[in-house]
Amino acid sequence: MNNSPTWYIYILLCADGSLYTGITTDCDRRLKEHNESRTSGAKYTRTRRPVAMVWRENVESRSLASKREYAIKQLSRDKKLALIGGL
Repeated sequence: MNNSPTWYIYILLCADGSLYTGITTDCDRRLKEHNESRTSGAKYTRTRRPVAMVWRENVESRSLASKREYAIKQLSRDKKLALIGGL
């Protein structure tokens, strides 16, 4: 039985309309950190609150999550919007 956590790649829509991509094992906790924490949220999102999680995908390992995150971060904004189904 595999006891390793499920990893998620997620995209946030920030208050200024920008998109932020990250990885986590707990989407609810991470969204709360992005919106409320002074230290745990990403520096990028701290000045762009509130943020909303508009897309997520689960993968089996941190390594796969990191690779997928990198690939998504290389996409243009239009391709990211297509990935999440538009806004």
